[in-house]
Amino acid sequence: MTDTPQPLDLDFVRSRFPGLRDDWVFFDNAGGSQTVRDAVDRITEFLFERNVQIGGSYAVSQSAAEALTKGREAAQCLVNAARPEEMVFGPSTTILLQHLAAAMRGQLQPGDEIIVSRADHESNIGPWERLREFGVEIKFWPLNADTARLSLDDLAPLMTDRTKLVCVTHVSNILGRVNPVGEIAEFVHRHGARICIDAVAYAPHRLIDVRAWDVDYYVFSLYKCYGPHTAIMYGKYDLLRELDGLYHYFYGKEKVPGKLEPGNPNYELAYSTDGVVDYLAELGARQGASGSRRERVAVAFGAIEAHENRLTERLLAWLRARNDCRVIGEATNDDGGRVPTISFKFDGVDSGAVARAMDAYGIAIRFGDFHSRRLVEDLGETGGNGVLRVSMVHYNTVEQVDRLTEALSEIVSRVAA
Repeated sequence: MTDTPQPLDLDFVRSRFPGLRDDWVFFDNAGGSQTVRDAVDRITEFLFERNVQIGGSYAVSQSAAEALTKGREAAQCLVNAARPEEMVFGPSTTILLQHLAAAMRGQLQPGDEIIVSRADHESNIGPWERLREFGVEIKFWPLNADTARLSLDDLAPLMTDRTKLVCVTHVSNILGRVNPVGEIAEFVHRHGARICIDAVAYAPHRLIDVRAWDVDYYVFSLYKCYGPHTAIMYGKYDLLRELDGLYHYFYGKEKVPGKLEPGNPNYELAYSTDGVVDYLAELGARQGASGSRRERVAVAFGAIEAHENRLTERLLAWLRARNDCRVIGEATNDDGGRVPTISFKFDGVDSGAVARAMDAYGIAIRFGDFHSRRLVEDLGETGGNGVLRVSMVHYNTVEQVDRLTEALSEIVSRVAA
């Protein structure tokens, strides 16, 4: 969605993130965003007022359980799940995907197939690769060399009657292009398989709607979506019930989602999800929204998308105007189908040297392969310390983009001399 009733209220937005300081510009948000105050307030409240184990009969334990329930309900709202029990908490997307692969093992037989995308972060490749030892065949869905996109025409030849799962990213953390996961899910289901989406690079930027897309599993990191270091996995309830349990033997198949949260989730971090969603709902209200919490969150993401599109075009226009650099992936965003995660390289200039020189300007960017090593290898971009990446979110400003490009001009002139 791109329509918004008014420009993003940046004064309000930036006031809600205590970590934002005038002396630093954070353009490494795809590695981890700043944490919104509302999330920190939930953590503090839990630790000071509710910090006991759930499951007790006494009032404080009941209050702790209520906090965990509120966290699940907030996650349900954020992704538009059918019920809060479809929300699984874990330490990171990497761990949640490893848990999912382990819990799915009992459903797989030797000769069954799983398709993974070459454009994915290793978190959505490695756990499935490890199933080879049980006789599962892993196939790779390649990136289309001409379009730098994933194409169903390239996926179709890989699908067989033994294909059980297709794993794909919603947005590549290198290329920044939004993949049409609803269209992909429909194709995969038509061929009798299920789909698992790594949404880490999508969730901070756009509204999530797992039911509209009909995805089976959808995983992202809250610490890249304005919360603390924790992660969330959505799974259709009936599918979660089918999975093997990862907790004690007496956690039966029907104990969803607890059987997938060994040792229990981190209560205070799960509760912080309520703060993240409250912030988004308040932002939506400031943008003129009324109605349900979900409706206000939807309006907030409409405003976020419009603002981020301006940031994206500001940087891409500067990069396109130069004759000494190239954007990795698409250099335009005419259709609004790109998030503000932009990778690029300067000709003959070491990416690491540029990123390290940027430190003196108080601007945080990063270089390398960002754990999407297979993609960077396929693109032939491993030399010169990989690619530079600028990853913006809605609390960044056009003025900060201009500060970045001025610094890049000075650094590249100096380093290349």
